[in-house]
Amino acid sequence: MTLVIGLTGSIASGKSTVSLMFDDFKIPVVDADKISREVVNPGEQAYESIINTFGREILLEDNTLDRKKLGAIIFADDNKRKLLNEIVHPAVRENMLKQRDAYVNAEANCVVLDIPLLFESKLSHFVDKIVVVYVDEEVQLDRLMKRDGYSEEEAKQRIKSQISVKEKAQLADAVIDNNGTKNESYEQLKALLKEWNAI
Repeated sequence: MTLVIGLTGSIASGKSTVSLMFDDFKIPVVDADKISREVVNPGEQAYESIINTFGREILLEDNTLDRKKLGAIIFADDNKRKLLNEIVHPAVRENMLKQRDAYVNAEANCVVLDIPLLFESKLSHFVDKIVVVYVDEEVQLDRLMKRDGYSEEEAKQRIKSQISVKEKAQLADAVIDNNGTKNESYEQLKALLKEWNAI
């Protein structure tokens, strides 16, 4: 039976770094962020719905979405952000489940669903076990400011838009403490996968 692991964390917690580590164990990862970029490509149903909702002025010259322009619109208006999520999220879920089920049907030992907003989107029922990548809040704030060049206020705004990493850790089946080195996180993941018979 395939073990389906949900991987999540909070912004700048190092989830993407941990996600890449599964490759070393030959465990496939279904990446929700990657899918969310694919479903809004020209020709996709979600792309057409976005244009119908937000107008053609959110397109670049090559007819792809101008993410900056769209981002500016939805982060300034909660209702518009909800509208966009109502278009994109179902398409992402459908695609994600299709990929998950293909691995299950192929009798893979383990598959990972990398979902940044797993708890916020109430998708826990898609997986068997949940792993949260955890960092202290001050480390998270510092990393986010350095990584994306945000002011402290901008970084705090983005952190506050998600459930706190402490809360997520309490809801998880396991936690990877990512305050230390990459190697320390790797060893924690390896031990966990062994414990769950995933490797």
